[in-house]
Amino acid sequence: MPWRELKIMDEREEFVLKSLSEDTSFVSLCKEYGISRKTGYKWRDRFLEDGKYGLGDKSRRPKSSPSELAEDVVIKILQIRHHHPSWGAKKIACILKEASVSSVYRVLAKANLLKKKRSHKVKDLHKGNLNQLIEPNKPNDVWTIDYKGWWLSEDIKRCNPLTVRDLKTRYSLDVILTPRQDTPSVKVALKQVFTEYGLPKVIRSDNGAPFASYSSPLGLSRLSVIWMSLGILPDRITPGKPYQNGAHERMHRDLKEEVQNRTRGSVNYYQRLLDEWRYDYNFTRPHEALGMLTPATLYRPSPRKFEGYPDEIEYPQGLETRRVSKNGFIKWGNQPIRISSAFQGYQVGLACLDRDTLEVWFSNFRIGMIDLVSLSFYTIANERGYTV
Repeated sequence: MPWRELKIMDEREEFVLKSLSEDTSFVSLCKEYGISRKTGYKWRDRFLEDGKYGLGDKSRRPKSSPSELAEDVVIKILQIRHHHPSWGAKKIACILKEASVSSVYRVLAKANLLKKKRSHKVKDLHKGNLNQLIEPNKPNDVWTIDYKGWWLSEDIKRCNPLTVRDLKTRYSLDVILTPRQDTPSVKVALKQVFTEYGLPKVIRSDNGAPFASYSSPLGLSRLSVIWMSLGILPDRITPGKPYQNGAHERMHRDLKEEVQNRTRGSVNYYQRLLDEWRYDYNFTRPHEALGMLTPATLYRPSPRKFEGYPDEIEYPQGLETRRVSKNGFIKWGNQPIRISSAFQGYQVGLACLDRDTLEVWFSNFRIGMIDLVSLSFYTIANERGYTV
């Protein structure tokens, strides 16, 4: 008779006690209870070793599991996560070779350290003249720039982190606290970046000040005109769509979580922390978009050297030049024509297309046309678009 579930312990004990009797054939006893000789010997040996308690069913779970992490590895995972709260399982596993991604994920999940991901519905993008979302082919093709939201330091001063990043390699070129969020502050900060890393072909920003101006033709601000004087094309995301610069925004979230929210100090103290954070971001943190490599392994400075901000723009022979006044006007035949005050102090190049039309250039960029009949300037769509 096979083991009955409700009296299984009693029947096993009965079987073992009978098997220990010299008058009972062990083979016949196994047949009586409907079990194999192997099973019979197993229960008799367990009884002799552990008594009645040995007759209970033991867990089939292995004593050790290949996926089970040692205690010190779990502690290391939690320590890395504490130090880098924005790092996910892939980054931690890349740094900590003793654990797989799935193992790290389980530890973070059990510790309630996983965040729900937000998703965005991406629509078709309209690429205007300065909203092209140019894709880079190599380092320094496109840099992204933005101000992370400010916060107050312990000594009640505003911390305004200006962040500059290479789009192709994700290399953080600088995170610098500027006194204000204005053109002079950015100009000084970028002089330092340009001197160290050279010039990019394109700088992408949002449409806010000081990077752009809604009231100016093409949205050009004084700062974006300064970039153009260096041969750098301003490129912007579509207004109201910050996800188009999502990688840069993600960097801001990490910076907020790992620096801004974790300590208090003076402006100088925060700048030292930001310098350390940027080094860690470039040289230590693996990046999923780079195949878990670090940005520093891929980034190289630009071959286009920075030689200072130019006061004058040289134009090819055949272009007439006019200097833009403080109010944004040029003169043609003693007639004032408004261009934009963003170009004040610079010369623009003028090419006669016919007796009624002038083509307007600034540096190596065509910015618009002048109708000599109405004496009005208007911007033009860039038919071919800019590429890098």
